[in-house]
Amino acid sequence: LHTTVGFLKKTGTEHQWLERHLKDPFVKATKRQNYRCRSAFKLLEIDDKLQILRPGFSVLDCGAAPGAWSQVAVERVNALGTDPAVPTGFVLGVDLLRISPLEGAVFLSGADIADPRTLRTIQSLLPAEKVDVILSDMAPNATGIKELDHQKLINLCLGLLSLSRSILKPKGTMLCKFWDGHESRLLQNRLKEQFQDVRTIKPQASRKDSAESYYLARLYKGR
Repeated sequence: LHTTVGFLKKTGTEHQWLERHLKDPFVKATKRQNYRCRSAFKLLEIDDKLQILRPGFSVLDCGAAPGAWSQVAVERVNALGTDPAVPTGFVLGVDLLRISPLEGAVFLSGADIADPRTLRTIQSLLPAEKVDVILSDMAPNATGIKELDHQKLINLCLGLLSLSRSILKPKGTMLCKFWDGHESRLLQNRLKEQFQDVRTIKPQASRKDSAESYYLARLYKGR
């Protein structure tokens, strides 16, 4: 009864969002497959097509909360060692927010990826100080001003690209979310300077009316 009353009090926009959310096949699949949120299916789709996560890989998941991408990474890199026939990987998730514990992953909560102290902590936690893959589903706190939010996210991605110089293995991979806007090409060009292969991806699990896409940068040129 309380749920019904609350539902009826919602505005038209909220009502439409909730109705769409409840009908969303990825939301239903999230519950069925026990992922922490629907964004897991974005990474699953990308990895199914392009195999960026492999057994034995070390992965840094930036903006990891609530942990759905880390769940996928744990499965794909064999972080739990459940398959003895292939190498065992490692997953480290970082976020300003608290991340609930996940078997097979190490989480660094309350940490700002742009803080040099965070980099040192990350390196101390990694088995070999560098990773094979950097994942980023990070997003800034939205202001509602489209261009400002776009710029803030681009800056986060550029900061992550700078971080990759210290933490990403040669020939490594970086996958980062961005919101379309006038600075997208700048980020793409910066990635092309550091990686041999850069492509734009919009997974089916990204809502059609969303401005989000992902840059997948592979074959890092660093040493």
